[in-house]
Amino acid sequence: MLKRLVFMLLCSLLPNTVFSVESICYGTTKNGRLEHAVQLPSSGSNFVSYSSLAATLGRTYVHSTVRDIIVAAYKQLANDLPNKRFKYAETGFKKGGRFKPHKTHQNGLSVDFMVPVLNDKGESVHLSTHALNRYGYDIEFDAKGRLDNLTIDYEALAAHIVMLDKQAKAHSVKLWRVIFDPKLQPFLLKTKYGAYIKKNITLSKKRSWVRHDEHYHVDFDVPCKH
Repeated sequence: MLKRLVFMLLCSLLPNTVFSVESICYGTTKNGRLEHAVQLPSSGSNFVSYSSLAATLGRTYVHSTVRDIIVAAYKQLANDLPNKRFKYAETGFKKGGRFKPHKTHQNGLSVDFMVPVLNDKGESVHLSTHALNRYGYDIEFDAKGRLDNLTIDYEALAAHIVMLDKQAKAHSVKLWRVIFDPKLQPFLLKTKYGAYIKKNITLSKKRSWVRHDEHYHVDFDVPCKH
């Protein structure tokens, strides 16, 4: 009895990550599910979630490897680009499956990120996301990525995509594709990260069912069961 009590006490003192279970994804992003999903942290030193309500409703769950990649990328960007601000958006449900209104996001490997933006003073700020603009998804930028006093921060966007790719490789996986408005992609490729993106990252050239100007969709290539 005493040994059991000592064991339970030691267990309570160890960090939860010791007992964490790696997620298992099944099927595809369009037809799949997820076991042992984890929820993305609501905020960090340089990032926030698009909606606390969405988190409460369980719309910010991902595969554990994807979570580790995202958090590591934000951590490195906080060191490399300390003045830049980032915001993630829709991910998926705890058990995966159909995730309306999205056609993908079913097995924990799809993540939407709101575009980083600059205000009229050139400062990095969070894109405003709330119920009245459908948590950011109803926002429309012009052909150059401008909206009122905001401009898409292509340098920060490119830096984030590159860091996601590098962190994915560090976790022995990779990015499958990035979906971002094809008409805005030239601005992305003109940044100092353009050469790396051209060589290492697949930017979807197909016209999606939604424009993907206010957000960019990233699919991670993590081995799944079928």
